[in-house]
Amino acid sequence: MMTPETQKQLKITDVSAKKLDKLNLNTAWDLVLHLPLRYEDETHIMPIKDAPIGVPCQVEGEVIHQEVTFKPRKQLIVQIADDSGSVLFLRFIHFYASHQKQMAAGKRIRAVGEIKHGFYGDEMIHPKIRDAESSGLAESLTPIYPTVNGLNQPTLRRIIQTALDVTPLHDTLPDALLGRLKLPHLAESLRLLHSPPPSFTIHQLSDGALPAWQRLKFDELLAQQLSMRLARQKRVSGTAAALGGDGTLTQALRHALPFALTDAQERVVSEIRRDMAQTHPMHRLLQGDVGSGKTIVAALSALTAIESGAQAAVMAPTEILAEQHFIKFKQWLEPLGLEVVWLSGSQRKKPKTKPKPNSPTVPSKSPSARTPCFQTTSSSKIWAW
Repeated sequence: MMTPETQKQLKITDVSAKKLDKLNLNTAWDLVLHLPLRYEDETHIMPIKDAPIGVPCQVEGEVIHQEVTFKPRKQLIVQIADDSGSVLFLRFIHFYASHQKQMAAGKRIRAVGEIKHGFYGDEMIHPKIRDAESSGLAESLTPIYPTVNGLNQPTLRRIIQTALDVTPLHDTLPDALLGRLKLPHLAESLRLLHSPPPSFTIHQLSDGALPAWQRLKFDELLAQQLSMRLARQKRVSGTAAALGGDGTLTQALRHALPFALTDAQERVVSEIRRDMAQTHPMHRLLQGDVGSGKTIVAALSALTAIESGAQAAVMAPTEILAEQHFIKFKQWLEPLGLEVVWLSGSQRKKPKTKPKPNSPTVPSKSPSARTPCFQTTSSSKIWAW
């Protein structure tokens, strides 16, 4: 939630602060980085006859007719004509008496919205309306922000502009790097995206190729990489038992296999074995297509843990897959003198803790210190320790 100090600094009411909280906008920097979803061009008037279909535009004309119809539902129909005599219909399904007064016959108004082919002819549905005689044209493209009910665009634009004015937009990147990458400064980029001048087209601002967009994308990727680097350093600083293994079980399984490992499998097994021998936790995702041989890699990794005097567990996302692994691991590991145990979420607690003798789905005795366990959980990751 926004602090009272920030509310006072940005001149935000309690009601607006609650609306902003729904958008997770609670600091001045949150607001500065709340970028437009799109832009509307209200810097010039488009003749009605030249206005494109399906593209936001601004037209101006005199109200020549207004009526409330009830077919197929209650709605306000306003007809305007510009100086060339071209006519456009404005349709409002939700309206108040103030709207009817604002668009009374003879009034000159501006309408901003998308023109579509309608029942009455070319029309705008619920366009944004301004009094043409009392309001001037916008000096820059109008940003349209993601918002919530009760927080309109003018209010959000004013709040963001205030945040831009009071927030020190210090650059974190050296000028030499910006020059080499041909990227603008952060303050320049943010101000341009929030208040682009008329010289920029909506297309330029929307395709993401603008240097201002490129600068923010660069900062986002840099922050992501730095976060990953810090997380990696934190993981490395943790401690875990080193599981080196003497290689006896892994070599025995290799000799018993009716196939040889591929070069990729050999490389991955070596990397995993090296990671497990470290004194910090392993953090690795093994990726491969169906049938590429991930299961045998998991089995060899489990044997490395067992060689070191530990147990190993392999978790599968479904009970069917866990049972398939159970059968495969029994074929591979029982000839090595190891007992393979299957535990599933559908089992009752007692069989899990005190398995019945000769049960086909649970061990006939409690797992020893050298027993790999295979358990189904909601996780799809494979862990070996």
